[in-house]
Amino acid sequence: MEEKLYKSLGRSGAASIAIGVIVLVCGLVCGIISIVNGGKILKKRSNIMF
Repeated sequence: MEEKLYKSLGRSGAASIAIGVIVLVCGLVCGIISIVNGGKILKKRSNIMF
């Protein structure tokens, strides 16, 4: 019984670390995309005529 619990906790911990890495990467990618898009918008704002 204790061995099953030990293995289950090991899998749960590994899954938590994997999910944390995925969320970190996705957050970083979203941040970079936002910065790039913001820069493009600021660069092109001089082309707008009202």
